[in-house]
Amino acid sequence: MEYRFIRCAETEGVARIVLARPPLNILTIEMMEEVAAALAWAGTVPALKAVLLAAEGKAFSAGVDVEDHRGERVKPMLESFHRIFRLIHDLDCPTVAAVQGAALGGGAELATFCDLVIASEAATLGQPEITVGVFAPIAALCYPLRVGPHRALQLLLSGRVVRAAEAREIGLVDRVVPAETLADAVEGELARFVAQSAAVLRLTKRAVRESLGQPFHQALSQLEDMYHYELMATEDAAEGLRAFTEKRPPVWTDR
Repeated sequence: MEYRFIRCAETEGVARIVLARPPLNILTIEMMEEVAAALAWAGTVPALKAVLLAAEGKAFSAGVDVEDHRGERVKPMLESFHRIFRLIHDLDCPTVAAVQGAALGGGAELATFCDLVIASEAATLGQPEITVGVFAPIAALCYPLRVGPHRALQLLLSGRVVRAAEAREIGLVDRVVPAETLADAVEGELARFVAQSAAVLRLTKRAVRESLGQPFHQALSQLEDMYHYELMATEDAAEGLRAFTEKRPPVWTDR
């Protein structure tokens, strides 16, 4: 597929999706459809070890285009935007966001929905929707899991934009680095995933995701079954244990 507003490529087991509508990477319906198409493609790559969301320009994304919040465009806007999150949610491989500048509104939701959020010291994040008379459904749903319900309410009800250091302190992002080392920090984190088995990465993420909200005994029984019948049936579980006893690096087949 040819893209107008993003770039998408797979290198060394990492799908790299880059917002390419600088300087602010404002998300239009058409651009969101491209992001969704790239994520749908990523979900079909069996040996994929990570998905990176990054952006060109001074901002990660200043959010969804205000014009797409009006009239008959509201419903298709919500459908296009939320399809992105449904696809990210269903990805079994780890997801990483690299935030170099402002991530506001839908841009903040997109970044912080990822499993790992790495931000430049120059980054800012916030949900200013309340100041224009709307609210952010994804943030309302997911921020309580990231920062707790009280902090989530404070951010959503005030519309306050926070700097990267505070975002790290409250758990909105996972790591903050100097702007000049952001790319190296991101590649270092991706290398950790690339060094692992794609099959075991996927099962591990599924184990966490499918246990959330479950009663303890029920969740543990499900995880025992997953471990026994799925994990131990993989070639890479056998290889990893064998390599450990033989005191050598494992050679993964990603199966």
